[in-house]
Amino acid sequence: MEENTYPQKLLAEMLGTAVLVFIGVGSVPATLIVGGDAPFTMAQLGMISLAFATAVIAMVYAIGHISGCQINPAITLALAATKKMPWRDVPGYIAAQVAGAVLGALAIVGVLGKKAVDVGLGIAAYGTGVGAGQAFFAEAIGTFILAFIVFGAIDRRAAGGFAGLAIGLGVFAIIIPVAPATAASINPARTLGPMITGELFNGTVHWDQLPVYLAAEVIGAIAAGVLYTALNAHRKAAAATAAENRAAQPASAEGALS
Repeated sequence: MEENTYPQKLLAEMLGTAVLVFIGVGSVPATLIVGGDAPFTMAQLGMISLAFATAVIAMVYAIGHISGCQINPAITLALAATKKMPWRDVPGYIAAQVAGAVLGALAIVGVLGKKAVDVGLGIAAYGTGVGAGQAFFAEAIGTFILAFIVFGAIDRRAAGGFAGLAIGLGVFAIIIPVAPATAASINPARTLGPMITGELFNGTVHWDQLPVYLAAEVIGAIAAGVLYTALNAHRKAAAATAAENRAAQPASAEGALS
């Protein structure tokens, strides 16, 4: 089967991440603008989660066959760390994802105007009373679950055609408990894009929190990839042993007949 060129893959990753940020992150200021001074509710969090989920589902089916629709540097690093993609492709993928995130955040400002910046632009930040340790744990757990779902969904033994739905619903579920602590970024590009754009438009950006987000997300994703690979390694070893036993059986039979 013919494979897309590397530039095509990078363009797809940039576009996919831009759409993720525009729709997912953009739903945050959109909700706050429409809601006005009304208290933020679980129903609003559910709509934001749904926006992220549908964006992921749509992009998996739109560009998954082109670039894999990783649209997340943490996932890219986890795939490379587990030898599911070459390290030489990683810098380009991450650069495309971050560029796409910035473009997506710029599109939010273009559509919603300065009001989007005034209400925070969906920039990830710790929740009230949340410290660095709690934030690290929240982002690491959230990204771990996301990456584990991704590895399972793209496994060749998984049910065909459901990867996008599984990953999208996973994103929806993860955001609900994690968002109150850290806004549930679970994606270094989604973290960086709005921060960079917010800085350009004089928004409030907590740059001191960035290292915690990036470290937690990368560590969580790689840990999930390593664990999933370890689970498969055991299965492969068992399959290899069974194959060796089957190969040995005919030889034993021949020895008995000679």
